[in-house]
Amino acid sequence: MHFPLRTSRHDFVLVRKDVCVIVCTYTMPRTETPEQVRVWFQTAVRDLWPVAIGSISLRKSPCIRKHCQLCESGQGHSSYALYGRNEEGRFSIYVPDELAEDVEGAIQRGRDIQKLMTEAGRRYTLALKNERRARSGK
Repeated sequence: MHFPLRTSRHDFVLVRKDVCVIVCTYTMPRTETPEQVRVWFQTAVRDLWPVAIGSISLRKSPCIRKHCQLCESGQGHSSYALYGRNEEGRFSIYVPDELAEDVEGAIQRGRDIQKLMTEAGRRYTLALKNERRARSGK
């Protein structure tokens, strides 16, 4: 189910559980202010929690037990891991199977927020330029 949010004359944000899609046209109003951009962005990200940045993958690794049948057969032990970076460098965190889908959804929402930030930066810059042009009378 989609929930359209009208954010300006020509822009819509379609929000579905775990998905945010931006539909923009190039006929955006020239009079959009920085404050309108702020309100648009806050509205667009309001329901995108939880979020994460990184990647999740299913990894296969041997265990420490001697003569483990799974390891000896080559099947190994599968588990999910969240990979990412922080100020200290790369990290890896074990993710239990039952949480993997939730973490994957959080990563997708994190990517959606990055796209929204890119669009917000573009719109904010245009709004600042429009304010400057209005002040100078051009």
